[in-house]
Amino acid sequence: MHACVVHGAGDLRIEERPAADPGPGEIAVSVALGGICGSDLHYYHRGRVGDFAVTAPMVLGHEVVGHVAALGPGTTGPAEGTPVAVHPATPCGACPECADGRRNICAHTRYLGSAARTPHVQGGFAQHITVPADQIRPLPAGLGLRRAVLAEPLAVALHAVRRAGAVRGRRVLVTGAGPIGCLVVAALRRAGAAEVVVTDLLDAPLRLAAEVGATATVRADRPDDPAWGDAVDVAIEASGAPAGLRTCVERVRRGGTVVLLGLLPPGEVGLLGNVAVTREIELRGAFRFDGEFDEALALLAGGLPVDPVVTHTFPLERSVDAFDIAGDRAVASKVLLDLSRN
Repeated sequence: MHACVVHGAGDLRIEERPAADPGPGEIAVSVALGGICGSDLHYYHRGRVGDFAVTAPMVLGHEVVGHVAALGPGTTGPAEGTPVAVHPATPCGACPECADGRRNICAHTRYLGSAARTPHVQGGFAQHITVPADQIRPLPAGLGLRRAVLAEPLAVALHAVRRAGAVRGRRVLVTGAGPIGCLVVAALRRAGAAEVVVTDLLDAPLRLAAEVGATATVRADRPDDPAWGDAVDVAIEASGAPAGLRTCVERVRRGGTVVLLGLLPPGEVGLLGNVAVTREIELRGAFRFDGEFDEALALLAGGLPVDPVVTHTFPLERSVDAFDIAGDRAVASKVLLDLSRN
């Protein structure tokens, strides 16, 4: 089989690797589609995501769907050929966070395509992967693979909205109109947010944000634009840029909530600490997801309007082209890899 492997910053290769047979309690999946995430782009361009650096060759990818290829000995699961999505996380199940129902922040989690652990966890941009059976999700009736591949990033967005608290009838700001930011918009609108203002430095992603439900869009480099409107009740930082965090803290009302979703650059970043203190602004982190994955599949099957987020599809052998396009936010939003061809 072939796989998309990062060796370091700017070094992405298509390599042939052996396909592992599933063991007891495991299921093998023939991967059909994979979505390129912002973290995959960081590994490709910078060799790291936040504080997690690539120190050995690693198969990228954690947004993958495909078909069941085989079940391991004694394993119960969907029949061969069943279309499935893969939940990318394997939490330990034994730590205080797992016991408290917060498996998404388990310190011992193994996550597909992540350099957070050594040895790294190999990812899903391979034509054949083997994962624990409880990470396999048969697709709901009527849900095609192309929409289902959005389940992982949509789950991230749903978790961020959940961390924001009650948003029904509220005015919400989203900084960053990348794929995650746009999916946050769709999740907010479904949760009943009355207004969703989205900001970005580029016009193309703002147009996509409007297509998926933003009630107003504004260029981040135009601070006097009347489209900003009044202070917001909630702000969700989805850009991963320090300037986006500053905007959230500045624009949220007194006593409001700021959710930090985008991963900021490694090390210390500036924070308007005094503003957060004197206005009693609540700062909440949002990291990955857990049960929201199943909710995301159900919403996608139910027709949540997110199709504009997917803009390009490339065959696996053109992974470098796919990553280069995905990194150009003036052109692309969510870019998919087609791994179904041998």
